Amino acid sequence: MKRFESIDEIKKALKQENYICDDPLAFTLYLAMHMEKPLLLEGEPGVGKTEIAKVLATVLGRKLIRLQCYEGLDATSTIYEWNYAKQLLKIKALDACGASGHLENVFAEEFLIPRPLLQAVRGEEKVVLLIDEVDRADEEFEAFLLEILSDFQVTIPEMGTVKAKHKPIVIITSNRVRELHDALKRRCLYHFIDYPTPEREMEIILTKIPAIEATLAKKISRIMATLRDHEFYKRPGVAETLDWSQALTILDKDEIDEATMDMTSGCLFKFKEDVKKFKDLSTSVLVEAEAKVG
Repeated sequence: MKRFESIDEIKKALKQENYICDDPLAFTLYLAMHMEKPLLLEGEPGVGKTEIAKVLATVLGRKLIRLQCYEGLDATSTIYEWNYAKQLLKIKALDACGASGHLENVFAEEFLIPRPLLQAVRGEEKVVLLIDEVDRADEEFEAFLLEILSDFQVTIPEMGTVKAKHKPIVIITSNRVRELHDALKRRCLYHFIDYPTPEREMEIILTKIPAIEATLAKKISRIMATLRDHEFYKRPGVAETLDWSQALTILDKDEIDEATMDMTSGCLFKFKEDVKKFKDLSTSVLVEAEAKVG
């Protein structure tokens, strides 16, 4: 397993996988890996929080285990559950052959169904565990995470405690839909991923969309920075920037005018009110962006 010895080494490795990482994020990743602590990443949707876990798994040569959070998530979905049908068949089989007085332990390994958190702890290979959008789960779910985040272990009442053979690298992401509990935050290092600067966003565009012209990428990055200065129901993130850049490349656009912005507005905004506001602002946004490019 690769071990990063410097922040520059992290940035270089991630860039080889087309992820442009700034110094603060690289520094926090470096600390999290050397301190063997979970990393909590917060930020607006589309700024690259989930992607960092995927890329990290690739550059480190580790398996990625992803737990996608949602409302109603519980222990049976995330840690483990018992195969009740298989247990019942075993009991019936023993009863049928007259061995009901000597029932085998039906809470054994063969009846256990491991879910992502248990898989990450007891696996033979080293993994990156991504707990994605934890803020979408119920508050009670956070309690299930505390043991694994503190001690990298899972307790199964019927079998005992399973400690990690290899401590997973844990990345937790949050879009700040709700505030997370202090108990969870205390167990993690923290980093907020903000929207990139125009210069870094231009670099991201050129890296991800190699067919695009540098002058167009520069103008797009300035337009995005200008748009994010305005209030929208959902400001466009880097993911939307890349969709828009790709669309403009497919359309073979060298310049961006109001008609082009109107036509491609669905790449940037996914709410009717935001699309309307974007179209209303298109003239002023182009003027502001042109000034920034200049």
